Amino acid sequence: MRRCFFETGNLKKTKMINVKKRRTIMAKVKNFKTIFPAVSVPLNDDYSINEEEFRTYLRWIKSFYGKGIEGLVCNGHTGEITGLSREERKRVVEICSEVCGDCMTIISGINCENTIESIEMAKEAKEAGADGILLMPPHMWLRFGMHKDAPYEYVKDVAEGADIDIIIHLYPATSKAFYPVETLIKMCKEIDHVKCIKMGTRVTSIYEHDVRLLRQECPDISLITCHDETLCVSWFPGMDGALIGFAGCVPELICPAREVFANPDKHTLKEAQDWSDRIYHISQAIYGGGQPSGEAHARLKEALVQRGIFKSGLMRKPVLPLNQEEKDWIAMGLKNSELPKVDMTQFEK
Repeated sequence: MRRCFFETGNLKKTKMINVKKRRTIMAKVKNFKTIFPAVSVPLNDDYSINEEEFRTYLRWIKSFYGKGIEGLVCNGHTGEITGLSREERKRVVEICSEVCGDCMTIISGINCENTIESIEMAKEAKEAGADGILLMPPHMWLRFGMHKDAPYEYVKDVAEGADIDIIIHLYPATSKAFYPVETLIKMCKEIDHVKCIKMGTRVTSIYEHDVRLLRQECPDISLITCHDETLCVSWFPGMDGALIGFAGCVPELICPAREVFANPDKHTLKEAQDWSDRIYHISQAIYGGGQPSGEAHARLKEALVQRGIFKSGLMRKPVLPLNQEEKDWIAMGLKNSELPKVDMTQFEK
């Protein structure tokens, strides 16, 4: 039996899952085959983290537990990892663990330019309550490329040094930091802590080829999409879930859509197309048909504001504020995707 506690107002509701014996609580089971919302972080006017609003937001996310969302990712690009200090990143993990860690798998992004500090950050995330890390490639590789053996050694060293489970963050095939499928297979077979790959390939022919080969060579590894901008299309190869900022903004659409693609024998192609059509409008408003970026994350945060979830869409600079035309674009996307405001009072403490 697992219990997931939802604190709303002064009332603590308990959701019982697979109840066999009352009053018996088993250890949480980590789940890498699910939807992971990459959560945004609300800011105060002075750019500090609004912890109270962040907790309220996380309680809302947690209300989708058991509906397709079994974990979350903090300190991702959506969560402005590159704009947060090391101390702030740890604090974000602590808050996520406190609010959602009783039942949800908590993953923290690690973005660092050297192995030693990556290990230290991973240890800090673990101490703060993370169940695993989303390990991004050092960003110097984006500019200069890398030795063919460097990605394997980097992941192996961090896994062994921090003793923590890892989601590999695969960057686009068009970038110099892309890991070839042969490297991914080697990581999956030889590094026990590698549990999942966030497939960010973004070249459809390579994406499908690599997914099929990874399924054949590493059948136990979870493969999840991170293609927010073409989500439903990217689910067609039979993915195990998704790791997307989008799921932290419109989970009411993402969860039922995922059910259709996860269980195709119980649904129709028309159902899949209908969910894709509904998601399309807000996807275009946020991502504009392109890859997630700092500006896209600002538009996603604005969508959270317009839905009544955040009070401010402020982003850490150098990401700049949206203009009115962009805000109107978000409003139209929300309207066309039939996404109403959320009553957040029930999630306030």
